[in-house]
Amino acid sequence: MQTAGRLPAQVTLTDVGLRDGIQIEMRRIPTEMKLELIEALVAAGLKSLQVTAFVHPEKVPQMADAEELIRNLPRHVTVEFNGLVLNLNGVNRARQAGLQNVEVSVSASDTHSRKNAGLSLKEARNLSVEMVMRAKEAGLHVKAGIQCAFGCVYEGEVPVSRVLEMAAAYVQAGADTLTLADTTGMGTPAMIADRLAAIGPISGKIPVALHLHDTRGLGLVNLMKALEFGVARFDTSFGGMGGCPFVPGAAGNIATEDTVHLLASLGIETGIDLEKVAAVSRAMADFLGKPLPGKLYKL
Repeated sequence: MQTAGRLPAQVTLTDVGLRDGIQIEMRRIPTEMKLELIEALVAAGLKSLQVTAFVHPEKVPQMADAEELIRNLPRHVTVEFNGLVLNLNGVNRARQAGLQNVEVSVSASDTHSRKNAGLSLKEARNLSVEMVMRAKEAGLHVKAGIQCAFGCVYEGEVPVSRVLEMAAAYVQAGADTLTLADTTGMGTPAMIADRLAAIGPISGKIPVALHLHDTRGLGLVNLMKALEFGVARFDTSFGGMGGCPFVPGAAGNIATEDTVHLLASLGIETGIDLEKVAAVSRAMADFLGKPLPGKLYKL
């Protein structure tokens, strides 16, 4: 990873709306509707989509149809579909369902880890390394994520050293991409710069992505700072949907449409049609009967 300087010419956005975006919604999204929205997002130019999570259906009911959804995905060879996995059972389920891309993700906060995954920080760190190794042995492409990398609502500051230790373990285990997640939306531009500068020597040639939430209104500001460090991969969510069910006051991800607009204003290519994504957001807002957090889809 480069130090602060010239902005990337092209950025890849992974829309996580069908996973992070809907996981806290009370009204169940039918599988058929999910598939229609996936087709629409692909038509909008998205090349990377996180479409589900292999988690316990009682904890996250929206993800209860994970296997069925994967079986019926459109077979677009140019689109990367991935699913979130939090334990070895999730890795096995994703592999058996035929998914080729998974995101292994654990928290850098002990309290959040216990609430989110039922594991202590130490247990989660050890398990995550085994998950990456098992997934790689199975021939899967692995994104390795660190949740609460910029702070925790339960514990406050998360030491940079802890994030770096987890990142180093992921790299050694064979992860293809590292993702730093601002799960609680506590990140600031200074924190973004601090962590990206520190993680560069550890990540080496492995791409670093950011998963940003807009809880405190700094989502796109933090993206701007990350661009200065050459980060060219970001998670976004159509309509700005999202939020962790185990984080009080959780807010959505940075909106895909709003991010595309910002990047276009900077001359950065995404290959994504803003209006087509906005149509997806409007469809979801109509279905849920409420406005979504994003801005541009309303125009």
